[in-house]
Amino acid sequence: MTIIMVLVLAVLIFFTFRNGRKRSRDMAAMQDRTRVGAEIMTNFGLFGTIVAIDDEENQVQVETSPGTILTVHRQTIAKIITPDEVVSDDEAEAVEEGEIESAEELAAREPQFGERVDGTPAESNAQKKADD
Repeated sequence: MTIIMVLVLAVLIFFTFRNGRKRSRDMAAMQDRTRVGAEIMTNFGLFGTIVAIDDEENQVQVETSPGTILTVHRQTIAKIITPDEVVSDDEAEAVEEGEIESAEELAAREPQFGERVDGTPAESNAQKKADD
């Protein structure tokens, strides 16, 4: 019984160290990508572009909109925003040909509040009571 407990403890310690190393490796990679001009998101949901980095004070100046510059601590940077993936030619052609419906077309077909969707039969109270 004690051997099993020692083995479980050893496994927990192993995973703790492994996760710690992975987290520190990810943090170091993000710090390497933190450069002037990079688009970022802070841990409190602020999006902006890095204007200046002060390594001594561990601060970053972030431009959120033209002319608005905020100074935040470097550790508040949650992630570096990368540009979205490029749309392939096949996907672009599908959208142009109308194979993929736009959001407006889908919203137009949504039923209004209280409106019955075609294809679903209305069930009366008598039918509901008969089923019970």
